[in-house]
Amino acid sequence: MSKKDYYELLGVSRDSSDRDIKKAYRRLAMKYHPDRNPDNPEAEEKFKEFSEAYEVLSDAQKKAAYDQFGHAGVQGQGGGGFHGGGFEGNFSDIFGDVFGDIFGGGGGGQRRSSVQRGADLRYNLDLSLEEAVRGCEKSLRVPTLVACDTCDGSGAKPGTSPRTCSTCGGVGQVRMQQGFFSVQQTCPTCHGRGKVIPDPCTACHGHGRVEKVKTLQVKIPAGVDTGDRIRLAGEGEAGGNGGPAGDLYVQVSVREHPIFQRDGKHLFCEVPISFVDAALGGELDVPTLDGRVKLKIPSETQSGKLFRLRGKGIAPVRGGSTGDLMVRAIVETPVNLNSRQKELLREFQDATEEGKGKHSPKRHGFFDSVKKFFEDMT
Repeated sequence: MSKKDYYELLGVSRDSSDRDIKKAYRRLAMKYHPDRNPDNPEAEEKFKEFSEAYEVLSDAQKKAAYDQFGHAGVQGQGGGGFHGGGFEGNFSDIFGDVFGDIFGGGGGGQRRSSVQRGADLRYNLDLSLEEAVRGCEKSLRVPTLVACDTCDGSGAKPGTSPRTCSTCGGVGQVRMQQGFFSVQQTCPTCHGRGKVIPDPCTACHGHGRVEKVKTLQVKIPAGVDTGDRIRLAGEGEAGGNGGPAGDLYVQVSVREHPIFQRDGKHLFCEVPISFVDAALGGELDVPTLDGRVKLKIPSETQSGKLFRLRGKGIAPVRGGSTGDLMVRAIVETPVNLNSRQKELLREFQDATEEGKGKHSPKRHGFFDSVKKFFEDMT
C-alpha cells in the first residue's frame, strides 16, 4: 500500500465531490496506463498508486475510514488488489465504473431485447370543406408491413424456431478488446437480434413481415381543419420479432372551396350586389353550409362592408362555440350597357353633380385632400 496522501496523489482536495475525484483519476489513468507506456516501470508504478487512491476515495466507507484514521484505517482493505502481485485483480472493476459510459458499461454485457416496435406511418387525407365541417367516414388503403401469416412473424419455417446466436450468446452485441480499450459493437452474425434463423420461412424469407395493402375505415370527426392529425393506434407497421405494431397518423388537409374561405371556426365569403341595391338597399339570398338565408342590405352600403351571420360558421372539433359567417358585400359596376342605360347614368350623374359633397362624401373628401396637397407644395 502506498504511504502517500491519496488526495495529493489525485490532485484533489478533501472536500472534492465524487465526480471531481473520478474526473481526476480518469485523467491520470489515461496518461500513465501501462498500455500507453510500454516498458516504463515508473509509469506503471504511478498507475498503481493512482488506482489504489481512487479505489479508496471512490468507496464511501473506505473514504470515511481513511479521512479519520489515515492509511491505518484502510490497511488490509483499501488497495487489496494492488499489493505485491500487481494491479490486475481490480483493474476491470475500477475501469468499468469510471469508463463504463464510454465503453458500453464496463463489465459483462447484459442481454438486450430483440423485440422491436413497428414504425409509425403517415397517410395524407384530402377533404372537402363540407366533409371537414360535418365529419365523414373514409376508406383508406395503406401499404404497410404486416406479420407473416405463414410463420406467425417468427421468420422461421413452420415446424422450426429461431436459435440463440452462438456468437453473442443472445446478447445482440459483442465486445472488441483492443489493448486497454473495449468497444461494444452490434453482433455481425445476428445483427443485434440475439437469434439466428437456420431455416427461414419461404413466405417472408426470414424477415417475419411481408408487404401488404391494408384497407381501413376511419371516422373523421366534425370540425377538423388542415393540420389536424388523427392517430390510429396499432395500425402502423408490424413490429420485429413479435414486437408491437406502430401507429398510423392520418394528416388532414382541407381543399379550397369555390365560395367560402375558412379561418379557424369562422367562414368568409364575398357576395356581389348591384349598384342599385347598394344605394337603395335590398334583400339578398346568401349561401351558408346549411342552405340559403336572407340578408338585408341597408341603403347607402359601401363596397367591402362586412356583415356577420352569427352561428353560421363551424363547430370546432375540440369543442366550444360555433363560429360565424362573415359576408363581404362587393358593389359590382354595371357592364355591357346599351345607349339608353348609359344615357340614364349620365342624367343621374348630372343630377347629383351639384351636391356631390353630399351624395359622394368619400370622393369629395379625397379630391379636396388632393387639392390641398398640391397647394401646400407650391
